[in-house]
Amino acid sequence: MTTHVSQHYDFSDPDAAYAELARDLRALLAGERDLVANAANTAALIWEALPDLNWSGFYLYKSGELVLGPFQGKPACVRIAIGKGVCGTAAQRRETVLVEDVHAFPGHIACDSASNSEIVVPLLRGGELLGVLDLDSPKHARFKPHDARGIEALARIFVESLG
Repeated sequence: MTTHVSQHYDFSDPDAAYAELARDLRALLAGERDLVANAANTAALIWEALPDLNWSGFYLYKSGELVLGPFQGKPACVRIAIGKGVCGTAAQRRETVLVEDVHAFPGHIACDSASNSEIVVPLLRGGELLGVLDLDSPKHARFKPHDARGIEALARIFVESLG
């Protein structure tokens, strides 16, 4: 059994902090292949590590739509159509979508009215869409390009953990 010791990540140097977080996520998921278990631990680690989040979690691709998976934060929307909202757009485009102001995003789905910015990274294995990793923040423009790179790396580690 792998245990995780809570640690403080210093995001004054984002690249170093994301490198440490990636190392810790790899260790946390090592030897486990279960999607739900690994999604739960990934969401929890990101929730604990990143400042200024109000939601961290997964939507899993099932039967042509995104369905709520493991997360940290307030209760969330359960189903999101592909192409709808930030999550559905990232899934449809199969690329990261970073939104500085969700209220200006056409078709934004407001699961939590306190959210002001969002980043969504699609989870891809080969050409197959597994779902998305979604992070929300109450701060406008919370997520920057370095966050996109770091969170994309964490998403890859998660997908690799599934075998």
